[in-house]
Amino acid sequence: MTRYYKIQIRDRARDKNYTLKVPEDGYILQNAEKQGVELPFSCRNGACTTCAVRVLSGEIYQPEAMGLSPELRAKGYALLCVSYPLSDLEVETQDEDEVYELQFGRYFGKGKVRAGLPLDED
Repeated sequence: MTRYYKIQIRDRARDKNYTLKVPEDGYILQNAEKQGVELPFSCRNGACTTCAVRVLSGEIYQPEAMGLSPELRAKGYALLCVSYPLSDLEVETQDEDEVYELQFGRYFGKGKVRAGLPLDED
């Protein structure tokens, strides 16, 4: 039997709050859309940060979130397009530019990128 979790999403950009029921084996973004909730997204494959959220409470599983560094994941950031709930959750959408700056800002304009991704040079 599939277990469902209560997902509370605060959309900062639109100043709206949503409450969803999402199965443990379903992507949060995809299930939000099925329930008529429009959230920010772009690539749908965990490579960008458009659908980034900050997890305020609960647990999330995101093995395919290649667009987030391990450091940002440890700080509670997640990508809804490739995230599954492991418990009831409370999350807050983030501004894509803020997340991008947190992840890559320390590299650009400082001569630290020699080749490949900055994440490869830590």
